[in-house]
Amino acid sequence: MQPELVEKVKNNPKYHELVSKRSRFAWILSIIMLVIYYAFILVIAFSPQSLAVKVSESSVITVGIPIGLLIIISAFVLTSIYVWRANTEFDNLTNQIKEELK
Repeated sequence: MQPELVEKVKNNPKYHELVSKRSRFAWILSIIMLVIYYAFILVIAFSPQSLAVKVSESSVITVGIPIGLLIIISAFVLTSIYVWRANTEFDNLTNQIKEELK
């Protein structure tokens, strides 16, 4: 890439908007996932008996298994949310920046 083109992109206010929105959103989703994951680990560490409760009297499945599955599903949901926003808002801003550079 040519240095003058790089400077134009760096000086574009929409580029700064894109970078700040994207990084803020990524940090928010990362923090949410870390809170979910570490909350689960803390429950395992300090109250493992609460996850050892059986779902029903005749079941061999404990409460910890569905909660673990929900944690995995939450990772997919958060990733999907990021991809959806990246494909709509962030791509629109990127395309606007490209159009302004032409």
